[in-house]
Amino acid sequence: MKVLLTRPEGRNQSMCDALNDRHIPFIVTPLLEVVATEDIDNKDAIAAFNHAHIIIFISTNAVEYAAKALNNHFPTSAKYYAVGKATYLALYALGIEAMEAPAECQQTEGLLTLPSLQHLDGQNLTIVRGVGGRETLAQQLTARGANVSYWQVYQRACPALDETIALTWQQQHVDTIVVTSGEVLSNLLTLVPKELFAWLHACHIIVPSSRVHEQAIQAGFTQVTNALAANSNAVLIALGLSK
Repeated sequence: MKVLLTRPEGRNQSMCDALNDRHIPFIVTPLLEVVATEDIDNKDAIAAFNHAHIIIFISTNAVEYAAKALNNHFPTSAKYYAVGKATYLALYALGIEAMEAPAECQQTEGLLTLPSLQHLDGQNLTIVRGVGGRETLAQQLTARGANVSYWQVYQRACPALDETIALTWQQQHVDTIVVTSGEVLSNLLTLVPKELFAWLHACHIIVPSSRVHEQAIQAGFTQVTNALAANSNAVLIALGLSK
């Protein structure tokens, strides 16, 4: 096994440490970069955030960029929710106690099963996310009576990479690729030339959710494992390297 790690710059260290501990070779090539949006300073979005009864963070990036914009001054009266474990821990590190999606479904669909998010008549709710996120969460919470607003604090882009990078992966015998979002998968498919698709489709792909699993299958991958979350422990279990 030789693993390709694709998280944004600075987000691969825990997996690097875990793979080093297990003597598993790997390559790090970030296939996503994250930058702040112009909307991060939107006064209306910040006002809605500060007066929300419920605040939901979609990702660790959402926590990081919101914290920078707020100088770590978060409302104390709101109830906080995190879609996944990593996001929960990012909030916890800032002194914020949040509820998280169930361990067996660390994604939007899991969060929507929480009893405290079933009846939301008249509740003001802000979803902190990146540009272009899914609408499922907002649609479901609106149907349950919430007044939903967005604060879009970051956006994703594909880093500038050498056009021969995919050939390098193949030559270095990469056979396992950790994909932590649909955007990473899209960027991977864009970077790999068609003549290397046979190699790419033979790789074992680790994905974080059923949505990205379906995306990978539709793209022609046949060895796809759904880790059910994007955190390192979930990925290690999916790789068969942890219990």
